[in-house]
Amino acid sequence: MNPYSVKLDTFEGPLDLLLHLINQAEVDIYDIPVSHITEQYLAYVHAMQELQLDVASEYLVMAATLLAIKSKMLLPKHEDPFDEAIDFEEEDPREELMRRLIEYRKYKEAAAELKEKEGERELVHTRPPGSLGSFLSEEERHEQSIQGVTLYDMLSAYQKLMKRKAYTAPRTTTLKSEEYSIEGRMSDMMIEIARFNGRCRFQDLFTSHERGFVVVTFLALLELMKTKAILCEQDQNFSDIMIYSMEEGARH
Repeated sequence: MNPYSVKLDTFEGPLDLLLHLINQAEVDIYDIPVSHITEQYLAYVHAMQELQLDVASEYLVMAATLLAIKSKMLLPKHEDPFDEAIDFEEEDPREELMRRLIEYRKYKEAAAELKEKEGERELVHTRPPGSLGSFLSEEERHEQSIQGVTLYDMLSAYQKLMKRKAYTAPRTTTLKSEEYSIEGRMSDMMIEIARFNGRCRFQDLFTSHERGFVVVTFLALLELMKTKAILCEQDQNFSDIMIYSMEEGARH
């Protein structure tokens, strides 16, 4: 008996090995020659065992499955000579295996494509982000700063402010039945910003821990942004939001 020479590749599982054998035999995955593929598969498993490689149980389960399919394929088809009107369509024993192989091949091809894209991306080198301010005119920098602070940025600053206020608030406080109006707070804030020479930080406008004051101040701030009475600017992510009075006519 001639020795059987077999080359062992690295397989990710029994389906990977089966797909390799089908591609090697150049056969249609929808019409698997079970007898031939089973012999090839068992040869690989036996070779792994002879080389004392650790053969996972899933390989042995697939071997049993292939043998069961092969046995079913050898059984004669059922025919009923007494009832020719009934057309018996027996299920192909290979159906479930074909479905699993097709599904596995789909994901294997997708993984290969992603791996290829990963390799292409590794060849791309980018420079760290830098400021383009020196290439912009004063008007362009002004427009860019307006677009840089969104409502979400303001809400994020508000949430941080509330956390900071809760942490630094005194343990005891005196409740006051004071009411605040948005219009009145808008007017007061413009005066306060003017005291800072037309430029202050977001948190500088929240001088009280009282919740009603904080909420009304924030709403008044949004209204001033809407009417373009103030300009909000943030140099970079997570930095302080600066408030500028547009009535001053210039930013410092």
